[in-house]
Amino acid sequence: MQRQRGRLTEPLVRENGGFRAATWDEALDVAAAGLARARAADATRSFGMFSCSKASNEVNFLAQKFVRSVMGSNNIDSCNRT
Repeated sequence: MQRQRGRLTEPLVRENGGFRAATWDEALDVAAAGLARARAADATRSFGMFSCSKASNEVNFLAQKFVRSVMGSNNIDSCNRT
């Protein structure tokens, strides 16, 4: 398999205003911590999601369920309605 130039081959985490390579476990921990911070900071104002019209109905259903049930926010939109 030939690599495309500029394609990411490992996860990156933000640190000191830039990015650095990380393990998958570390990257997922950082993402989970960010979601927890957003939820703790009143997710009705600090979190939103935009889903894709090319995603299946099932994926869009899961996205809205996550936003509403897990994050406690109604801030979800999609370009399906345009």
